[in-house]
Amino acid sequence: MRCPTCPCRTAFPQMLMAGFLPFSAIYVELYYIFASVWGHKVYIIWSILFIVYIILIIVTAFITVALTYFQLAVEDHRWWWRSFLCGGSTALFVYGYCFYYFYARSGMSGFMQTSFFFGYNLVVCFGFFLMLGTVGWRASLMFVRRIYQAIKCE
Repeated sequence: MRCPTCPCRTAFPQMLMAGFLPFSAIYVELYYIFASVWGHKVYIIWSILFIVYIILIIVTAFITVALTYFQLAVEDHRWWWRSFLCGGSTALFVYGYCFYYFYARSGMSGFMQTSFFFGYNLVVCFGFFLMLGTVGWRASLMFVRRIYQAIKCE
């Protein structure tokens, strides 16, 4: 008889946890990026943007490795897709921020502006999903290879 699994160990709650932490690292900078792209303001702090990008990559890699470790600790060895989904789930939060920005800050209206805004942001967020999913998967792959290399079989 199998023990019931904890609901927090399923894919969706892990995606929420893994997406929220990197999103909280880039939340403040998203306003300035959206204001420069959609609000016709000039963005001049490129060094801060680069630092936030590096923080985003590092936090995504670390949280995905931690969740992969927790998954392997309960002897669930199907980590490949979950690491990709957990890494890329930050894009879902960024797309959620698009709704907030559109309705609270942008002042846009009309069908064409709405479809243009959400269409372009969907494509950008899909690119973020692929990029951060690849970062999470690659970090988990390096972690799994490293821990299984250290096992001594005699």
